[in-house]
Amino acid sequence: MPAVTSASRADSRPGGRSARVRAAVHQAVKDLLADETTEQLTIPVIAGRAGVHATTVYRRWGSVGDLLADVATSRFSGDFVVPDTGSLRGDLERYATDLARDLSDPDTLALVRATVGVGGEQGAAVCRKERQDQLEAILEREQSRGNEIPPVDRTIDALLAPLYYRAVFTDQTPTPEWARTLVAHLLPETPRP
Repeated sequence: MPAVTSASRADSRPGGRSARVRAAVHQAVKDLLADETTEQLTIPVIAGRAGVHATTVYRRWGSVGDLLADVATSRFSGDFVVPDTGSLRGDLERYATDLARDLSDPDTLALVRATVGVGGEQGAAVCRKERQDQLEAILEREQSRGNEIPPVDRTIDALLAPLYYRAVFTDQTPTPEWARTLVAHLLPETPRP
C-alpha cells in the first residue's frame, strides 16, 4: 500500500478546511456588503463575521482590496452564459440585457462598487475581465461565421463602459430596454433600398 503524503492528502480534500475558510470569508464579505457597511469592511470585521482569526485572513489575502478581488473573481467567473442566437445583433442584445439585469441586482452592485472603490485599478480589472472576455468571444464567433464585426475596443466602449458607468457611478438602473439602445447605437440598422 503506497504511503499517503501530506501533499496527496491536501489534494484529496477539495472541501477541506481551506475551502471552508474561503467560503466563510467570502460569505462574510457578501453579508457585510448586503448590510451596506462598506465603511466597516476591515479584515478584523470580516474575520469576526466569518468566525476565523484575522491572521488567517491577512495571511491568505493580505488586504481588503485583495480579498474583494478574490470574491469578485469568484462571483464573476463562469456565471454568465455567452449567448448564441445566430446573429451578432441578437447575441449582443442578449448579452447587454443580461448584464444590465446582473448589474441591477443590489448584491452584485454592492460587490462591484466595493471592489472598484477599495481595489482601485486592480478591482476594476477584476470586474471587467470576465465580461470583456465574454464580449470578445461573441465577436470572434461572429467573425468565424465570415461576418464583419465592429472593433473590440469600440464594442467595449459602446456596451461595457456605459453599463458599468451607469451601474457604479450613477443612481440610474441599467435596464434591459436601455441596454438594447446601446446595441442599436453600436450596430445601426441600414435602411433597405
